[in-house]
Amino acid sequence: MEEFRRAYARLCAAPQEPVLRRLRERGASPGRGRLDLAAQSLSLETCGALGRLLPGAAPFAEVALGDCGLSEEGVALLLQGLCSNTTVKLLDLKGNNLRTMGAEALGKLLRQNKSIRSLILEWNSLGMWEEGFSSFCQGLGANNFLQRLDLRNNQINHQGAGELAMALKQNASLQELDLRWNNIGLLGGRALLNCLHSNKTLKRLELAGNNVPSDILKAVEQAMNHNQDRQTILSESQNRADILSKEVLSLKDEKTKQFLDLMDTIDKQREEIARSDRMSAARVSQLQEALDEQHSLINSLKARLQMTEAALALSEQKVYNLGELLNAMRQEQTSMAECHFKELQQQKQEGADQEAKLFRDLSVAEEKNLLLRNQVDELEKKCKIQQDQLFQVKQDLTNTTAELKLRAMQAEERLETEKRRFKQSLEDMESLRVKEVNHLTQHMEASEHSMQERIQKLEAIRIALEEQQRLEHLEEKLRLMTKSRDEAQNCCLKQKQMVAEAQAKANQLSLHADGLRRRLEELQQDLNSKEEEKVTEVNRVKVELQEQIGHLQAERTAQNGLREKIAALERQLKAISSSHREAMLDKEGEISVLLEKLRMKEADISRMREEEAQRASFLQNAIMAYVQRSPLATHSSRK
Repeated sequence: MEEFRRAYARLCAAPQEPVLRRLRERGASPGRGRLDLAAQSLSLETCGALGRLLPGAAPFAEVALGDCGLSEEGVALLLQGLCSNTTVKLLDLKGNNLRTMGAEALGKLLRQNKSIRSLILEWNSLGMWEEGFSSFCQGLGANNFLQRLDLRNNQINHQGAGELAMALKQNASLQELDLRWNNIGLLGGRALLNCLHSNKTLKRLELAGNNVPSDILKAVEQAMNHNQDRQTILSESQNRADILSKEVLSLKDEKTKQFLDLMDTIDKQREEIARSDRMSAARVSQLQEALDEQHSLINSLKARLQMTEAALALSEQKVYNLGELLNAMRQEQTSMAECHFKELQQQKQEGADQEAKLFRDLSVAEEKNLLLRNQVDELEKKCKIQQDQLFQVKQDLTNTTAELKLRAMQAEERLETEKRRFKQSLEDMESLRVKEVNHLTQHMEASEHSMQERIQKLEAIRIALEEQQRLEHLEEKLRLMTKSRDEAQNCCLKQKQMVAEAQAKANQLSLHADGLRRRLEELQQDLNSKEEEKVTEVNRVKVELQEQIGHLQAERTAQNGLREKIAALERQLKAISSSHREAMLDKEGEISVLLEKLRMKEADISRMREEEAQRASFLQNAIMAYVQRSPLATHSSRK
């Protein structure tokens, strides 16, 4: 305020002392948002300075210039400055005897200013000159921001009321209009009453002291009540529409959260499955290493057999050299050979029994291994099937979320168009919104049904693919196992042949029978140790397979738990969709109730219009009858 006072003193060559005093008082008082110069006689120079200071963002929300005795030129300068003002909300110009130039300046102000909400023009003479008042009314018709207008005691006649009625038909923001103590009369009252059929924003119209008949005043009051009721209904419907949109947004947020939770659970399941796959791959690699070790042991046994063959060849050479000695000692050693032969037969029989036992144990172990491998393959197939199912479900969920987002955007755009249309016609908006809500619900149901069908189809496809892959993998494993078994059998056959050859040579080489027996015992001990190692290795493999089976069963239980969680989430989704449908049905019921109320209001309005038409016809007939019965009519008839 102090800066404003200094600027005023700087712009005026001879600033008015009362104005400076008033500005100084206002600067010291807490109410800094009001410029009150009422009852101060303002000169033309002061008006020009104020007009240059008020444009833009002046530090005032209210300007009071009542009873200031402003001249026409001073008012034009002041209002020219206010045309570009953006902060003043209230302008008080009462008691300034504004006429033609003032009315034209006010019309220009109303066309250009967008901040003034209340305009007080009490005790002026705007209605005395038709041209100035018509320009004022044109500015009022072009303005869409003014809410309160005070035109008391402005000498407005029925023609000025007609201009005001034309302006009110175009204006869509004025809510209060005070026309008390003017000269509007019957014709002006009718014009204002007719304009109220198209103006739906005016809530208060004061016409006291204007010689307007009481029936027109009652009709105006009814029209004001109707406008107030309409505004309340519009505000209520707007609030309900906002509440519905908020509820729809909240439901969308909840669904997106649920989808995100599902995605998180699916990702966790995929991580667990990948971890189990890695563990199974590591176990398979360990088994492969064990098989490689067995192959290396078999190779070492083959090398030892070759060494024994070489030793046997050397012994044959020695046999040829010692043939003569053997012929001489053959008689003595026959008895010993027979004993040794019996012992060898016993040993052969025992070895055959042990080999049969070992073969039976190996067959049992192979059968168990096959069963375990079949179980492992089945579990792997199930894991792959579940992985494919989860991946397909995730893709379907992403597709459905994208479709839901697109449909939500379409729904929001449609809601915005419905809101714009609602301002023009409430009935059209309500019907279109009901259709849109039904369309959205049908789309949601269709999308849910299609998503369920897709999930079922994808699960069937995934199961078939996983079974085919597991069958191929099992066939390859069986082929490898058969190869390894054939190789082991060949090795055993070779060992048997070598033993038979060694026994035959031992029979021939009776002199070296003791040495060969010792060698055979050593070989038997090696074979026993190898068989024991083989048995321990088989037991270890069995234990590892049992552990793998336990882990796979645990993983299977975890997958069953995840399936139960998915089923629970699907049930939650179904419950949410059912609650959403119930909420939509409730909202549709409320909308139908509102439509019924609107129909009742329209019926009341039509009935009131018919009553007003009847009253107007009765008044017209009464006026015609009164004119016909008046002495002027009798005098004219006599002439």
